[in-house]
Amino acid sequence: MTLLGICEWLESTPLASVIQESAYGFPIIVAVHLFGLTLSVGTLLWVDLRLLGVTLRHLRVSEVYRGLAPWFFAGFAMMLVTGATLFTAFATLAYGNVFFRVKMASIALAGANAALLHFVTQRRSAEWDDAARPPFGVRAAGLISIMLWVTVMLAGRMMSYTMYSAAPTP
Repeated sequence: MTLLGICEWLESTPLASVIQESAYGFPIIVAVHLFGLTLSVGTLLWVDLRLLGVTLRHLRVSEVYRGLAPWFFAGFAMMLVTGATLFTAFATLAYGNVFFRVKMASIALAGANAALLHFVTQRRSAEWDDAARPPFGVRAAGLISIMLWVTVMLAGRMMSYTMYSAAPTP
């Protein structure tokens, strides 16, 4: 089965029908998706700003991360579940949408950036964890994270204008 065939199959599932055909399915899922985005990116922004040495300079980077991680992980989980649900309902439209691809690539790059920070850069965190201005690599990770999440949000917004406007209305 081709990738497009899988997308067509997803759109024929009962879950997709609920989102496509009910008066409230799509708006509720989108609202929860946006809430998850706000929770995740909004709290992650504070970690990134601390990595940049812009704010919360009196706190260790690890303290800021540990305090906010449950919140941005919960928001990310909400985004993941609702995003997958929306994809199920509009998979063939997403398949051909350039902004969907940009969004997915940016999410993957943001994950790679976080993994690089976590597994490589943080090995020496004892040297910079309490520094008001962390080293360049740490600051770069924070800036890259912000830029990628802004790209995710902009691409998601553009999807609304280019993808969902072409979707059939209930």
